Amino acid sequence: MRGLRLGRVFDIPIQLNWTFLLILPIFAWVIGSDIDRLTGLVNDLLGGSIAADPLTAGLTPWLLGSAAAAGLFVGVLLHEFGHSLVAMRYGVEIESITLWLLGGVANFKTIPEDWRQEFSIAIAGPVVSVMVGVLSFVAFLVLPPSLDAVRFVVGYLALMNVGLAAFNMLPGFPMDGGRVLRALLARTRPHARATKIASEVGKTFAFVLGMLGLFAFSPIMILLAFFIYIAASGEAQQSAIKSAFQDVTVGDIMTPERDLLVADPKTTISDLMTRMLTERHTGYPVVDSRGALIGMVTLDDARSVGEVERDAYTVEDVMQRDVQTITPDADAFTALQRIQDGDIGRLPVVDAAGDLVGIVSKNDLMTAFNVIQSRGDATTGLQQAQSGSEFPSIR
Repeated sequence: MRGLRLGRVFDIPIQLNWTFLLILPIFAWVIGSDIDRLTGLVNDLLGGSIAADPLTAGLTPWLLGSAAAAGLFVGVLLHEFGHSLVAMRYGVEIESITLWLLGGVANFKTIPEDWRQEFSIAIAGPVVSVMVGVLSFVAFLVLPPSLDAVRFVVGYLALMNVGLAAFNMLPGFPMDGGRVLRALLARTRPHARATKIASEVGKTFAFVLGMLGLFAFSPIMILLAFFIYIAASGEAQQSAIKSAFQDVTVGDIMTPERDLLVADPKTTISDLMTRMLTERHTGYPVVDSRGALIGMVTLDDARSVGEVERDAYTVEDVMQRDVQTITPDADAFTALQRIQDGDIGRLPVVDAAGDLVGIVSKNDLMTAFNVIQSRGDATTGLQQAQSGSEFPSIR
C-alpha cells in the first residue's frame, strides 16, 4: 500500500495513504457534531461529570473533534508500532507502517511460521492499545475540571483505544484476533492447515460483518468486511502455495537453457521484430558469446525505436540491463515472491558464474502448483513435468 512518506521512526518508514487524508476530516466532523452524546457516554462509562454545554459552543466542538480524530489515529499508529517492534525482535523486516481509510497497516516482509512468534507479534498491537487506553483514563482522572475540554478528548481516546483492542481481537483473520487464532491452531497443526482454518473463520466473520453493515447502512463496516474477506482469501492462497512448494527449487520448474529462445546483442531491431513475428515471442534473454546473461529485450523495448531507424539500432542499444535474476537452487516460493513484488512476467535463472541456465515464469510456477495440488505429491508431479507431459506452457 503506497502513500506519502512522512519519515522513519525506529528505522520504520511511516506513510500516509491518500484515503487517510479523506477519512480524518470525516472523523473530526462526526465526533464534533456529536459532542453532546459523546460527553454523556464518557461520563457514564468513566464516572466523569463533564458539562456538555460549554463544549458545544462556537468552534469548540470542531476543535475537539479534530483533536480526538488526530489522537485516535496516533493510537492506531502506536498499535502498529506494537506489532512492528516485537516483529523486529524476531528479525522480521518491516517494509512500512501506513495509515489509511480503515486505520493502520504494518507491512512485514515475511510472517514467522513459529506459532509463539506470531502470537507475540499479533497480541502486541492490542496490548499497546489497552496501555494507551489506560494512560488516557489516568489522564482523565487527574486533570482538573477547568480542563474539561481536554478531559473529554482523553476520555474519548481511553474508550476508543480499548474498543480498538477489543475489536481487533475478534477472529477476523488476518486481523489480530485471527492471527492469534492461527498461532494457537498451529501449535498442533501444520501452518498451512492452521491458515486454512483461520481463513475460513475470517471469511465467515467478514460475511457476518458485511450483513450487519448492510442492515445498519454502514459503508465503513461493509468496506471492512470486504477487505477482511479478500485479505483472508489471499493469505490462505499464499500459505497453500508456500506449503506446496516446500523442498521444490527453481531448477525443478524452470525452462532449461537448451529450450530457450535467446537474442544476440548485435541483432538489429528490424531483425528482432521479424523474429518476434515469426516465432510469436515477445521477450528474449540477451546473452553474450560466452553464454552469460547481459540483459532482457521485449517488444516494448523494440517499439521504442522508430520504424525508419530499426536497421541502425541493435538489441544492446535498447535492452534492459538491470535484470532481476535467481539461482536454480533457490526455492520456488522465493521466485514467485520476486515475480509478484517486481510485477514482472519471468525471472532469468543464472548460475554462480552469471551464465544463463534457464527461465522461470509466473505461469510456470502456477502450473507447477496446480499439478502438485492435484497429484498431492510434489515429486511425482515434478517428475512428470520435467518429462514434458504436464507443463505444456513451459515450452
